[in-house]
Amino acid sequence: MDTPPFAASGPRAPHGPLVLADISGYTHFLHAVTEAHRDDAFADGAIPPAYTVVSTLLDGIVRALVPPFTLAKLEGDAVFAFAPALDGLPRGRALLDCLAACHAAFRAQLGQGESMWTCSCDACARITHLDLKFVLHAGPFVMQPMGGATELVGSEVVMAHRLLKTDAATLVDGGAYALVSDAAARRLDVPTEEARPMTATVEHLPPIGVHVFPLA
Repeated sequence: MDTPPFAASGPRAPHGPLVLADISGYTHFLHAVTEAHRDDAFADGAIPPAYTVVSTLLDGIVRALVPPFTLAKLEGDAVFAFAPALDGLPRGRALLDCLAACHAAFRAQLGQGESMWTCSCDACARITHLDLKFVLHAGPFVMQPMGGATELVGSEVVMAHRLLKTDAATLVDGGAYALVSDAAARRLDVPTEEARPMTATVEHLPPIGVHVFPLA
């Protein structure tokens, strides 16, 4: 995978969208598989198929989002991406369609993984419980060189990550969703009439309005 085209000379401070795509149920699934296959999962250096499937799912998310976004990094069960400017980004309904298409590709890839799954134990069967949720936020952030790489830092980056921990799933009966903050909706012309509104309260940061779109 190519390294993101970050500036190497010093910090930059763009103002743009931040997007997180997070695999719901990831931690529970891998833990259950590891426990179920404790005696054989890593025998002789073998890697359980579950890890390969999840890596393939993450790679598929990256392919669906990059471009139009730029990959910031992979964060375990999530893909973190951004755009330093609005040029070339879909706006309005097209942006929601981009997230929906990423979710549809994820579900299709998950279905392909199930067809090749060789274990039918209860733990491995939980692969069907995996799903995807998105957070789309916007605001200023700093692209800061750190340890030979570049990290995105700032309060809006913190906010985007904290928005993954809201109870937005209760508004969509626990299903997949895209959460769009007021700031992102305004900056990217996202129509919110069909969304379910809520106020997100994040520790140490002011409450913000968000819009939750269920993904079929």
